[in-house]
Amino acid sequence: MIFKLIILGLVLYGVYILFIRDGNLLEQMKEKNRTAGGGKGGKKQEDVETVVECHKCGVYVSVDEAILKDGHYYCSKKCAEVK
Repeated sequence: MIFKLIILGLVLYGVYILFIRDGNLLEQMKEKNRTAGGGKGGKKQEDVETVVECHKCGVYVSVDEAILKDGHYYCSKKCAEVK
């Protein structure tokens, strides 16, 4: 009987630690992951890079690497037919 009370006490203490003490520890951990770039969708805005679709073949390429010709983006000189 005393063993069950000890286990119950430990479980209640664990719930207290995770959800009540220090303003909800789980929320603090989620916020830390968001700001550190961890987890799904945790990227900071400055880490996100814009990609565009090649007008000819449909491959997605970074704007920094894309070739802009006649208002369209291309993935390579071959697709842009640049000599």
